[in-house]
Amino acid sequence: MSLGTAYRISDVCLLVEDIERTVAFYVDKLGFRLRRRAEGFADFHGEGVTLAAWEIDHISQHTGVSKLRSPRHAHKVCVAVKLDAPGEIDRLYADLTAKGVPFQGPPGDYVWNARCAYFTDPDDTLWELYAWLDGGPGDYHEERP
Repeated sequence: MSLGTAYRISDVCLLVEDIERTVAFYVDKLGFRLRRRAEGFADFHGEGVTLAAWEIDHISQHTGVSKLRSPRHAHKVCVAVKLDAPGEIDRLYADLTAKGVPFQGPPGDYVWNARCAYFTDPDDTLWELYAWLDGGPGDYHEERP
């Protein structure tokens, strides 16, 4: 039994510098609803996957996980959100930009047949908003058993 095919990903946990700043960003700017809050930790109600945030110093103190930090602006994860239609990308881009969410640039159409927009949270976690263009994702990936 393989991890990648037998189990679904249930949570994505972002390792962050400042839990208060992170909670404020996700609640006030992106509209997530806080589900649980503990010392150095928070998670949010999500659709299908739980989004959690854990302060680097807190996880290190309790689990021994290294507290080495990546240099600023070095993305280590991209959280993708699939929207139903390309026009929703532009609408959400306008809404979030008005709230001060820092986008990498305006939405664009990409070679993988999707309209996308990219922004970062206060810890430089990269987020992608995407919607398939007409024809969907296509079949450009080789299927492997």
